[in-house]
Amino acid sequence: MKFYNRESEIGILLENEHLAEKSGMFTVLMGRRRVGKTSLVTKAFEGHQYAYLFVSKDSEAVLCGKFQRSIEEQLNIKVYGSLTNFHDFFEVVMRESLKRHFTIVFDEFQNLYKVNPAIFGEIQDLWDRYHRESHLNLITMGSIRSLMKRIFENENEPLYGRPTSRFTLLPFTIDVLKQIFSDHKPDYKNEDLLCLYMLTGGVAKYVELLMDAGCYTKEKMLNYFCRQDSYFLSEGRDLMNQEFGDEGFTYFSILQLIASGLNRRSDIDGSMQKDMGTFLQNLERNFNIISRIKPILAKPNSKTSAYEISDQFLRFWFCFVCPYQSLVERGQLTLLRQNISQHYEQFSGRTLEQFFQQKAMESGNYTCVGNWWDRKGENEIDMIALNELDHTGIVSEIKRNPRKLNLSDLEQKVSRLPSAYFGHYHLSLQTLSLENM
Repeated sequence: MKFYNRESEIGILLENEHLAEKSGMFTVLMGRRRVGKTSLVTKAFEGHQYAYLFVSKDSEAVLCGKFQRSIEEQLNIKVYGSLTNFHDFFEVVMRESLKRHFTIVFDEFQNLYKVNPAIFGEIQDLWDRYHRESHLNLITMGSIRSLMKRIFENENEPLYGRPTSRFTLLPFTIDVLKQIFSDHKPDYKNEDLLCLYMLTGGVAKYVELLMDAGCYTKEKMLNYFCRQDSYFLSEGRDLMNQEFGDEGFTYFSILQLIASGLNRRSDIDGSMQKDMGTFLQNLERNFNIISRIKPILAKPNSKTSAYEISDQFLRFWFCFVCPYQSLVERGQLTLLRQNISQHYEQFSGRTLEQFFQQKAMESGNYTCVGNWWDRKGENEIDMIALNELDHTGIVSEIKRNPRKLNLSDLEQKVSRLPSAYFGHYHLSLQTLSLENM
């Protein structure tokens, strides 16, 4: 699959590189695994002086040996002797950057914790000493959000406050996802687009796998997902094991509950037979895997809330793969595929709501987008998108089947919206289905 989009991100990287000609620049690039960080920097720095260094979980001496060979080959930096510790390696880089301008990219930077946690203090010392006179464009990339946040956002960590630029690479937008699908299958159907969105969430690697395999229909995508050699079947476990470490069992259990529909705090605590507040907070704030959804415009401390898995792929994986690992291990993938088919329409109905909510937010016309329901869990509205600047908005009823949509029912629900919150908004009503994707 060819390279798509990312013009703004490439612009940031190249602008930072230009600024580094005068003084050292330190960029932190975060993003979930497989979102396309490596492809981004490779595309951005085509024809530029840069070295790509992957932080593998080796001993410090072995890793520095690899780094030394890389800078010798990619940047023609002459190093005398063997570098066996990171301090010496990074000092060679910083000293060289006093004489000329180049870029160093560390991929999976958070893995340095496994190599030697003292390395971050060494980077701080050398960066503080040299960066003002340096011409180094330093880029650190990481996919384990909790560790990257700890390294750069914890004020007790040595690299706190050192980066000069920081951004997160997000999955493809819906418009880009449509463009990719259209390039491969100009006459794709909306049902197939919904499945592509549901399985990938716009994550570049997942989209590439399906497009390169010629999976342009819902049936082909789901069959490919459930193949014996499927990359997807183990991907969810691999992603989460990276994040969770020793407490993985508890987090896996909570995420399975949320994916199955037990998404309120009381339901989760009851199923786990203890208070899960700390784990839920970690999943939301540190790991960024779940989000707490509240009725739109509800007060921040509102107890009317539910949890939802934010990542489309993980939401699907925890619903249809994680609880049935025994089927995967025994190779009974036909049963796994049948179970997906039996529950597909119900599951994809919520995915369709998320599709339209994301599309509304990406349009740039609204400042907040979400659902609304009352305290009793009744009078649910699938989407409200508001512009808080000009007090306009849309209210939408969303269903897969357009024949099940009823505008008069939506009007009744809108009439029950609390006027204290919505009274000064001019709201337009609409119904949306697969036909409107």
